[in-house]
Amino acid sequence: MAKNVVIVGTQWGDEGKGKVVDWLTDTARGVVRFQGGHNAGHTLVIGGRKQVLRLIPSGILRDDVHCYIGSGVVVSPAALLQEIDEVEAAGIQVRGRLHLSEAATLILPYHVALDQAREAKRGTGAIGTTGRGIGPAYEDRAARRALRTGDLLDAARFRAQLDETLELHNFTLKHFLNAQPLDAQRVADDTLALAERIAPMLADVPSMLAASMARGEPLLFEGAQGALLDVDHGTYPFVTSSNCVAGAAAAGAGVGPQALHAVLGIVKAYTTRVGAGPFPTELHDEVGRHLATVGKEFGSVTGRPRRCGWFDAPALARSIQLNGVSGLVVTKLDVLDGLPVVKLCTAYRHGARTLDMLPFGADAVAHCEPVYEEMPGWSESTVGVRDWSALPVNAQRYLERLAELARAPISLVSTGPDRDETIVLRHPFA
Repeated sequence: MAKNVVIVGTQWGDEGKGKVVDWLTDTARGVVRFQGGHNAGHTLVIGGRKQVLRLIPSGILRDDVHCYIGSGVVVSPAALLQEIDEVEAAGIQVRGRLHLSEAATLILPYHVALDQAREAKRGTGAIGTTGRGIGPAYEDRAARRALRTGDLLDAARFRAQLDETLELHNFTLKHFLNAQPLDAQRVADDTLALAERIAPMLADVPSMLAASMARGEPLLFEGAQGALLDVDHGTYPFVTSSNCVAGAAAAGAGVGPQALHAVLGIVKAYTTRVGAGPFPTELHDEVGRHLATVGKEFGSVTGRPRRCGWFDAPALARSIQLNGVSGLVVTKLDVLDGLPVVKLCTAYRHGARTLDMLPFGADAVAHCEPVYEEMPGWSESTVGVRDWSALPVNAQRYLERLAELARAPISLVSTGPDRDETIVLRHPFA
């Protein structure tokens, strides 16, 4: 039986999952995206050329790899087609290799309108969504009123369902959110105009994955965001609208849990967060500015600046517990180059208690004060280093301490954005 690996972010997203998936597709024959939407992106650098992916799985950059978008993903047809055009304009063949579940929920213009109007109404209490309709689309799915990708093949049924759903949402837009309602006919016409291009991609993804596994082909299951943004287990309510943890790969892709053999947790050598919500190790000083500037910490989809802070072991401990992480990939080690001192948060003070794991809920996390351990930094560059022994001694010690605190082995270390700038300690497919 092939060994299948789930890739998850162990922080608040933006850990560098895309590069890791791309690197591992040297072995894998398929990549499956199992949750989220086009609100999160993966930035890949191959031979110095940058490519941003939002819905298309990161394996698309390998010519012989098939990519699958599972039913756990919410899909904007317009955004998907725009992304396909961008990728194919860069000389990468997408059509024939990208397979879209016919059960995936559609993101339609009224979801975007609801998302943006709600955030505007919340004012200073806004959650910090990307305003791309992700949450409202998942709400419709849970309420069993969603339109799905397969519905694009039946125009009459699509229009009838859209009329019924939009009547409800227009009432909310107009009478509760003080926003403009949308015209049902225009939404239907604009969306159905895209059906001809979407239809060839529609597939029974669970059956395709089962056939691939029967042939002994290794698969990667790629999540978006990070475990601390999980709708159930993250810093609620400052979370995303789906389950980002490894267990969601089975449901979101359509495979049995026994098909998931290993979980690779991606963690930055420091910590970042986009949007609102508590962040115990956040820095507002010169070090924070160093991390943001050197790490180029801006969202790949929205361009929003990321908040930066020191490595947080209690937060990682929660992620490892939730995901059953079997190996870590540490990314952006090179961003710490040149800092005279590096710090690791080893615990939290929470009132009279000391916590070694992130508590549940935003309110509890907001009252956590980090307890730091200091280590000497390194002045030598780690950029592009491909062998552990070539790392500065202090960088090695920092990574060893990180792994000790995490109680999980390090499989890979990323020392730059290019796929070749990687140190391999233990291959995840070995």
